[in-house]
Amino acid sequence: MYPALAVIERVRDLHPDLELLWVGGEGGMEAELVKREGIPYQAVAAAGVHGVGLRALPGNLARLSRGYVQARRVLARFRPDVLFFTGGYVAVPVALAGRRVPTALYVPDIEPGLALKVLSRFADRIVLTAPRSRQFFAADAPTTVTGYPVRAALLSWDVEAARAALELEADLPVLLVFGGSKGARSINRALFPALEALLPQMQIVHISGTLHWGEAQQARERLPADLAARYHPFPYLHERMGAALRAADLVVARAGASTLGEFPLFGLPAILVPYPYAWRYQRVNAQYLASQGAAEIVEDADLAERLVPLVNALMGDAERLNGMRQAMLRLARPDAAAAIAAEVIALAETRGERTTS
Repeated sequence: MYPALAVIERVRDLHPDLELLWVGGEGGMEAELVKREGIPYQAVAAAGVHGVGLRALPGNLARLSRGYVQARRVLARFRPDVLFFTGGYVAVPVALAGRRVPTALYVPDIEPGLALKVLSRFADRIVLTAPRSRQFFAADAPTTVTGYPVRAALLSWDVEAARAALELEADLPVLLVFGGSKGARSINRALFPALEALLPQMQIVHISGTLHWGEAQQARERLPADLAARYHPFPYLHERMGAALRAADLVVARAGASTLGEFPLFGLPAILVPYPYAWRYQRVNAQYLASQGAAEIVEDADLAERLVPLVNALMGDAERLNGMRQAMLRLARPDAAAAIAAEVIALAETRGERTTS
């Protein structure tokens, strides 16, 4: 969702009067955020069919069929000049319904998911975060590498303003720990007992996620007063997420697609903990960053044991941490959103050629 919003932001800069429509899933969590940006939202039915089991398969196929009919109606009313997809099962019925419309496909992870692999057959342009993703497509596929698009507001912070916004000390190292908007239970529960060992050397910004906010508050209350002042938990950060990334010297996080764009832009060394209970996208992302010397990988099951020694080792080794920082910066593509926006606009301009052919 956030990569698409970043691209829309740049497209709107170039074409302020552009008419937009966001098509998402029924009951999709993105509806509220999209509407907050002033973008009309239309829901259609969708469901996965890969690995869902025989009992769920007939119902999911029926939902996809219903979504295709809904998508045809939506596109017939809206009459788009271009379609832009960033993945998700809802994109499949929309792509099928709009197969005569010029289509751009963005692949945020290193390895594309099944939905993106299906959608690539309909795409006029396939936009990639990193060159390594080319191996998952045919040699003659219309790919281009742009990097991961990030919204401009994320980069609006300098270090001094960022630390002030989060009430951090100016001269003490900062560890950022987070696991996504809902949080990561295993990361949180590895951190709580480690706080007293880490906080004497650093201050910690911890985004616990809304599901685990109560536990984070209790963990802070158990700390001695001098250490509690260095522990800064939040259930979630919206406008100040850029401040957290700018202020941090090291991050512990999952390895979702955003790590491929946000951490390089901030030159933020990372300890990555791939989510172990899903397909291998996060592991492939983590391996890519680690292979560039920008990150360390810790298995989810080993985090509780390895967290304190690894964080202390990295924070105590300025040369090693700086090497990881420079490796991250070499991967940065600050113009990614603008580059993808240019691809989308160029495709929109071919709409007349396709409809008359």
